Amino acid sequence: MAKAFSRIPMLLLLLVVAATFIIPSVPQAAEATEINAADTAWMLTATALVLIMTPGLAFFYGGMVRKKNVLSTMLQSFICMAIVTVLWVVCGFSLAFGESIGGVIGNPLTFFMMDGVIDGVPWPAAPTIPLLLFAMFQLKFAIITPALITGAFAERIRFISYVLFIVLFVICIYTPLAHATWHPDGLLFNLGVLDFAGGTVVHMSAGWAALASALYLKRRYEVSHAPAHTSYVLLGTGLLWFGWFGFNAGSAMGASSLAVVALATTTTASASAALAWIFFDALRGRKPSAMGTCIGAVVGLVAITPAAGFVTIPHSLAIGVLAAIVSNLVVEWRTRSSVDDTLDVFPCHGVGGMVGMLLTGVFASQAVNPAIELGNGLIFGEYKLFLVHLATLVGVSLFAFGGSWILLRITDLVTPLRVSREEEQLGLDLSQHDERLDHPELEQQQHKGQMIFS
Repeated sequence: MAKAFSRIPMLLLLLVVAATFIIPSVPQAAEATEINAADTAWMLTATALVLIMTPGLAFFYGGMVRKKNVLSTMLQSFICMAIVTVLWVVCGFSLAFGESIGGVIGNPLTFFMMDGVIDGVPWPAAPTIPLLLFAMFQLKFAIITPALITGAFAERIRFISYVLFIVLFVICIYTPLAHATWHPDGLLFNLGVLDFAGGTVVHMSAGWAALASALYLKRRYEVSHAPAHTSYVLLGTGLLWFGWFGFNAGSAMGASSLAVVALATTTTASASAALAWIFFDALRGRKPSAMGTCIGAVVGLVAITPAAGFVTIPHSLAIGVLAAIVSNLVVEWRTRSSVDDTLDVFPCHGVGGMVGMLLTGVFASQAVNPAIELGNGLIFGEYKLFLVHLATLVGVSLFAFGGSWILLRITDLVTPLRVSREEEQLGLDLSQHDERLDHPELEQQQHKGQMIFS
C-alpha cells in the first residue's frame, strides 16, 4: 500500500507536464496598459525579498529543534517553495484571484495553468505592474504560509503526509481566505476588513492550523530539549526581518509613499516587540536571551503585518509592545499546558496575527490610508471597523482551526501523519530522509584530538 501510494506524487507531476502540451498558455496580443517601470522594479525586488523569508524561516525553525531533526525541519520549509509554486501555476492563483464564486473562492479555470496571465490586464489593486508579476508576488505569500505551520508538529510528522497536508491546506484554507480578503468581490473585502499584508490570510490561518496540528498529533515522546543552533535562529531572524520589508512594503503594490510608511511601521514594530519581549522576561527574573530577542522581533513583524499601511509610526511601536506581551504570556501558558506546539507557532504567529488584526481596528487612520472605507479605528472614537474586525477574527478562527482539523484527519486516513516511536527517537533526518547534519566518525576522531584530512 505504502509503495503504491509513493507512486502517486510522481504521476500527478507527470500529468501537470502533460497538461503543458495541451494548455501552453501562449500569450496573445496584450492590451495596451500603463505599466510603470519604477513600480515594476520595486515589485520585482519585493517578490525576491518575500521569497528569501522562507529560507529564513527554515533557519529560524531549524535552529530551535534537536540536532537530529535540523535537516528535516529545514526541508519542510524549503519544500514549500517547490510544491506551492507548481500548485499555484496549475490552479492556486485562479482559486485565490480568479473570477469570484460567491465571494469565497475563485473559479479554478480563470487562470488555469496561468492561461491569460502573461498578457492579462493588470490586477485592479496593482494597475501599474504586469499581472504576471502580481501573480508571482502573491505566490511567495502562499509559499510561506504552510511553511509557518511546520514548527507546531516539528520532530514527529511523516514527510509524505506533510506534503499531502500542504496541498490540501493551500487549496482549502489559504486560497479561500486570500480570495475573501483581497479579491475586490471577496466576502471579507466587501465587509471592509483590513489586512494590508496577510495578518489574517497568512498568520492567523497558519497559527490556527498549527494549534490544530499540535492537538491532533499529540505530544512528542521526548518534549524538553535544548535548541541545536541558536546561531541559526539569529540568522533566520535577520533574513525574516530583511525579507519582511518586501512582505509589507511590497503590499503597497508600487514604489509609493505608502510603501515607505509600511516599511517604517514594519521596522519600528519589530524593534519595539524585541525589546518588550526581553524586558518583560526581565520583570519575571529572567536574563535577556538571544532566543527571546529573536522571537520578540518576529512577533512584532507578525503583528504589524495587517496594519502596516494603515497606522502611524508611534502606533506601530504600541502594536509591537502589546503583541510581544500578549504572545509572551500565551507562550508561558502553553508551556504549562499539555499542548505540544513544538516551536510555539500558535502563541507567536496565531496570537500575534490576531492581536495585530484587532489593533488594526484600534489604530487604523484614514489620514494614513484614504482607502479605509469603514472609518478610523477605535482610538479615534469610531467603532465600526473594530467591531467588523472582531467578528471576522471569530469567523476566520473557526474556519482555519476547524478546516485544518478536517484536513489533518483526511491526510491521516490516506497516509499516517505521525512517525513511529522508534523513528522519532532516531530522528527525522535519518528516518525520513536518510541524512544527518553531522558525521559521527568525524566527530569521534575530532574528540580524540586527531586531525583528519580528506
